[in-house]
Amino acid sequence: MRVVLAEDSLLLREGLVRLLDEVGATVVEAVGDGEELIRAVVEHRPDIAVTDVRMPPAFSTEGLRAALEARRRVPGTAVLVLSQYVEQTYASELLAEAGLGGVGYLLKDRISKLEELSDALHRVSEGGTVLDPEVVAALFARRQRGPLDELTPREREVLALMAEGRTNRAISKHMVVTEGAVEKHISSIFTKLHLPPSDDDHRRVLAVVTWLQS
Repeated sequence: MRVVLAEDSLLLREGLVRLLDEVGATVVEAVGDGEELIRAVVEHRPDIAVTDVRMPPAFSTEGLRAALEARRRVPGTAVLVLSQYVEQTYASELLAEAGLGGVGYLLKDRISKLEELSDALHRVSEGGTVLDPEVVAALFARRQRGPLDELTPREREVLALMAEGRTNRAISKHMVVTEGAVEKHISSIFTKLHLPPSDDDHRRVLAVVTWLQS
């Protein structure tokens, strides 16, 4: 089984290479960020891409987004996510594409035995789906909650003022806080609403649209 591995931590990356080798997989390339994952998948066309969720530069969802893009460029590529976090939005998108190739999403601290990792790799590479129970629970819970439920009361107040068309300076004066504090709130809002940096979309507008729809 040929594997492309993406993990930003050098120590964890080397450890995973050894673990994968022990279960009989061949790591054709191990990389440290999302863009390199896409390049490596296109270049090597592996049986499976194994990736973390959070990688440089923003350490949010780069790994998952790169895995989705890699599979669009090389259809049929199986994807196994090994992470400490459950990233609900992109996990849902990944699962929605399960018919295009095997999919797995496991939490790192759940992999206590080599047999479990080996079984997951083989099932996913053969087109199956492997999900950690915590991932299933998180996705189920998300269906029953609104997109703004993750925001703190302060973040909701900032978003409401954004919806009124106020600038950061105007928001800071209204709330009697610094502009820097407002910027931190807005950054947190973007993260919680799953609005990553993009050259094509205006995140402030999309956040306001989400507020109005809710």
